[in-house]
Amino acid sequence: MGSTAEEFLIASEEKAFDVDHRRIINNNIDKYSTSVARGLSRITNLDNAKRKGHVIKWKVMENLDKFLPEFEANFQKRGGKVIWANDAEEANREILNIIQKANAKTVVKSKSMVTEEIHLNEFLQSNQVESLETDLGEYIVQLLGQKPYHIVTPAMHLSKEDIAKLFHERFGTPADATPEQLTQKARELLRDKYLTADVGITGANFLLADTGSIAISENEGNARLCTTFPKIHIAIVGIEKIIPSIADLDLFWPMLSTHGTGQNLTVYNTILSGPRQPDETDGPDEMYVILLDNGRTNLLAQKDQRQGLYCIRCGACLNVCPVYKNIGGHAYNTTYSGPIGSIITPHTKGMDEFKHLSYASSLCGRCTEVCPVKIDIHKMLLLNRRDSVTEHLVTTKERWGWAIWKKGMLKRSFADFFGGKMKNFLLRTFFKSTWGHLKDMPTVADKSFSKQWQERNKTEE
Repeated sequence: MGSTAEEFLIASEEKAFDVDHRRIINNNIDKYSTSVARGLSRITNLDNAKRKGHVIKWKVMENLDKFLPEFEANFQKRGGKVIWANDAEEANREILNIIQKANAKTVVKSKSMVTEEIHLNEFLQSNQVESLETDLGEYIVQLLGQKPYHIVTPAMHLSKEDIAKLFHERFGTPADATPEQLTQKARELLRDKYLTADVGITGANFLLADTGSIAISENEGNARLCTTFPKIHIAIVGIEKIIPSIADLDLFWPMLSTHGTGQNLTVYNTILSGPRQPDETDGPDEMYVILLDNGRTNLLAQKDQRQGLYCIRCGACLNVCPVYKNIGGHAYNTTYSGPIGSIITPHTKGMDEFKHLSYASSLCGRCTEVCPVKIDIHKMLLLNRRDSVTEHLVTTKERWGWAIWKKGMLKRSFADFFGGKMKNFLLRTFFKSTWGHLKDMPTVADKSFSKQWQERNKTEE
């Protein structure tokens, strides 16, 4: 087994040359891009809205130690329970404790990237607990034994024909079933599960400090079913999802929906403030919120890069990234792919193993342009590259190579010392295997431009 970086290069090359894969992903991204452009055109002052979102998230990150306890106190007032988890192992253990205490055997899950981050499904199944995804996209990739492909649309890499074939093989639906028929079949399969499940697990898009609530946005209604029918509701949320007030949702809800899917507002927006109260007819008997760190405070400690925690998980940067559009989501081998994943993963999962993601960018800046909270993403990528060098996480060969390159480029006489033949030899010997195995390397002229210029001027004189 090679390193994570080597696996990334192999997977990237494979996907970049898979014409059918690129056709499907670009077709799906084009549809989103059209919808998003239409949605954004309805916002009167988009740049002002982005600036406001950036300032709110800046305020939160600079005062996280005040806002999180405020959320905890207000949530507990309504009978909810808060659990703090330092890492994935601790979060999984706490969830299993709740499930075992209730003698529960079945769990229904709404789409949640945080549960993917801690590999919750695999953990529960290894402990004899059935965990079923109820979001249609997540359900499809779960049936295939795959991970979500995209932050917002987990099955973006599949065509309707692929899904029809899967349902035909698993459930006997017609091989040429329409998307409507496939959705209806999924509805039939999942409806009973909501009614019989012991526990519902969700993520949350936002934590509201002043009311002690969680806010969930969705388009299918499955999260509402997961939080209503089961007797126990567990929400697992990254600590960076906090916002100061319920009033801030009038900014963040429309910005999330327009940048994510182009909608004015997501179909279902729910605010939950604890378990069912004595005068209420719906809701769980117990509600838990697990506040997950799992490396987020490592990023918070980086003053230059903590902007990465402002992310509201809209997926806009993935949809415009030329690298993502060529290699897709699975090649990254991380929960959070694309530009945003490339800036946060080296800090949450280790710079040594994941520094290569910060180099998987053309630095075109489109990710920064579209970000709804104005994260300076391409600058963060450069800062990660800087850190990997200053922390001596590059190979000796790479360090010496760039040192020699720098010396040669800073002084004309050094650059001219090696003639064209030597430079061509170096290109063929050292760069062909990494840069040139898919294309012809350029041929350097025998004499440099400055040399030719000097000779020409002497001749004229």
